[in-house]
Amino acid sequence: MTEAAELPPAPEQAREVFGDRFADAVRYAELLAETGVQRGLIGPREVPRLWERHLLNCAVLSEVVPEGVTVCDVGSGAGLPGIPLALVREDLKITLLEPLLRRTTFLTEVVELLGLDHVTVVRGRAEEVMGTLPPVHVVTARAVAPLDRLAAWGIPLLRPYGEMLALKGDAAEEELKSATTALNKLGAVATSVVHVGEGVVDPMSTVVRVEVGESPGGVRFAAKRAKAARTGRARRRRG
Repeated sequence: MTEAAELPPAPEQAREVFGDRFADAVRYAELLAETGVQRGLIGPREVPRLWERHLLNCAVLSEVVPEGVTVCDVGSGAGLPGIPLALVREDLKITLLEPLLRRTTFLTEVVELLGLDHVTVVRGRAEEVMGTLPPVHVVTARAVAPLDRLAAWGIPLLRPYGEMLALKGDAAEEELKSATTALNKLGAVATSVVHVGEGVVDPMSTVVRVEVGESPGGVRFAAKRAKAARTGRARRRRG
């Protein structure tokens, strides 16, 4: 039996969530079950629960993403949550940021195959692209790193008054509590844990929301951001 054969049929909720993009969501699930497993992007044991645990779990993040904003999905991996979010929200401009070549190759193939014109794939680490990527309204992430480390990578990519939305597990409240000091240093002005996907996924998806003020990344990154901006302007003048 192939890995593709183990992929269960899409649940009824998927038709409601993905709407006109349902067929593309099915194709993406098939790609994860086949190519994704073959290339080691997801484990074979994840195939039977791809819909509930991965696609729908990520798609419902759209409930807390504002309309018409720019998004950077940090450590996008196989495209979670970035691809499901892109399928349900064509009003967003999404960058999938991923350092590993085999993953960015897969992401580029998916984006082209599904015709996701509002999605860009960028290979690189978050700490390397600051200043080359325009700051975004929202940073998303899932299962990338502990919250304090994730925030150090993601928050400096935000515009002033932007927010980071991190999909987390049952220990989200505890993780947020232990990261409070680090978040404050990074310019966080408000934090919360929200649950999304009622009636779609059970249990609901847990999201840690970190809102920043006028200095994303805090004092430490202000000079770095200014230097990156100056370098960018100098390059444009030379060009």
